[in-house]
Amino acid sequence: MNRTARLFTSVLTASAALLLTSCGSGGGADSSTDDIKGADTGTNSSPSASPSAASDAKRPEITLPKTLQVSFEGWTNSDPKLQAVMDDGKERLLSTYAAITDQDPQADYVAFYNEGTALATAEEWVRGLVDDDLTLIGKGRVFAPQVRISPDGSGTLFYCVDEGAGSTKNLKTGAVTKTPTDDAFVLYQTKLSKSDDGVWKTTTVKTTRGGCE
Repeated sequence: MNRTARLFTSVLTASAALLLTSCGSGGGADSSTDDIKGADTGTNSSPSASPSAASDAKRPEITLPKTLQVSFEGWTNSDPKLQAVMDDGKERLLSTYAAITDQDPQADYVAFYNEGTALATAEEWVRGLVDDDLTLIGKGRVFAPQVRISPDGSGTLFYCVDEGAGSTKNLKTGAVTKTPTDDAFVLYQTKLSKSDDGVWKTTTVKTTRGGCE
């Protein structure tokens, strides 16, 4: 499956070594989705708490064009600490989409929510799409979040993305490539680290196509 056929998938997919480290120590992402408890569930989209409420850091405003809509279902948690992880994880995902629609591989807002290997792979992926004159259109649905904070202080956030209503569009030719229905569900397993100013930055990402089915 070529890159144009994979709309939203793995803007931060890493090398095999990274996939191993994303399942690292401290009881973090080494747990399965069934082992991560605490996330409320729901079938309707609901607004999350403002990320700015989680710390004193001034977070960037991230906006997507009307041609790309991303909904988050069940993205709430009764624990404010876990909610803060979810909020920043949500903004990280949106930041990568925005960088593609803005055609800006080094967008400041991507660096705000990513660091280390996650930042490098995010910039590389966005640059690849930009170099191919591609952008994202359609709809994405993010659901089934699972979140925890490990004893070592790191955060783990798992979630599913349904790309079935999304496509890539070539900005020069106008050609649209739709994501195949049988290739639409992707499991994201992310690890985060809390910065000194209270921002949960994503450090590693593992994606599994078909992992949500």
